[in-house]
Amino acid sequence: MRIPRIYHPEKLPLVGAELDLSEEAAGHVGRVLRMEAGQALELFDGSNQIFSAEIVLSSKKQVRVKITDSAECDRESPLDLHLGQVMSRGEKMEFTIQKSIELGVNIITPLFSERCGVKLDGERLEKKIQQWRKIAIAACEQCGRNRLAQIRPAITLADWCAEQDNALKLNLHPRAAQSINTLPVPVEKVRLLIGPEGGLSAGEIAMTADYGFTDILLGPRVLRTETTALTAIAALQVRFGDLG
Repeated sequence: MRIPRIYHPEKLPLVGAELDLSEEAAGHVGRVLRMEAGQALELFDGSNQIFSAEIVLSSKKQVRVKITDSAECDRESPLDLHLGQVMSRGEKMEFTIQKSIELGVNIITPLFSERCGVKLDGERLEKKIQQWRKIAIAACEQCGRNRLAQIRPAITLADWCAEQDNALKLNLHPRAAQSINTLPVPVEKVRLLIGPEGGLSAGEIAMTADYGFTDILLGPRVLRTETTALTAIAALQVRFGDLG
């Protein structure tokens, strides 16, 4: 049986110390997994370390563990990848977040654009961001990453493009002249823009060019927005990162 991996939101203590898991983690371990005292867990706190732990107390509301070992464990890609994703509806956005984190994305910024199909603001938007952050934690637990990918607050496409960044800026475009394979090497940092299902408007495409984005083409077929994001990330990781 695979040892469950659990994220702890605070810095984990030294070997030999005991601590209570967070309320959410305790609920998952105690109620969902039904784990008992004496069973093993692997914990991580975002510091690029893994911590072996043993459950010393388990109930539906409280799980106490003892740290038995710790070690550095770097599973991060050498490619620093920031995804600017125009928000898609429902499960499509959740799928994109989950899978892009498995593929090694470091930062995801949800974006509003002219043709964005998501109409959220205020409290509803904040609840959605919190939901996406939980998905990000679960993705890191599942795929073995020990640093948490960051889900930023949602902003407009114009504000995101205007942010100062020394990364290579890429925008997927069906009539682009370049592909990922023709980009210059080496590349250590990429800012990748993925538009909505209806595509970016002509004015938005012109704006990305003004901010130094390079248009790139993935291939001859038209892909859905969630397929586009994951295909582009995988191709970038193969060329500049740690896939393949």
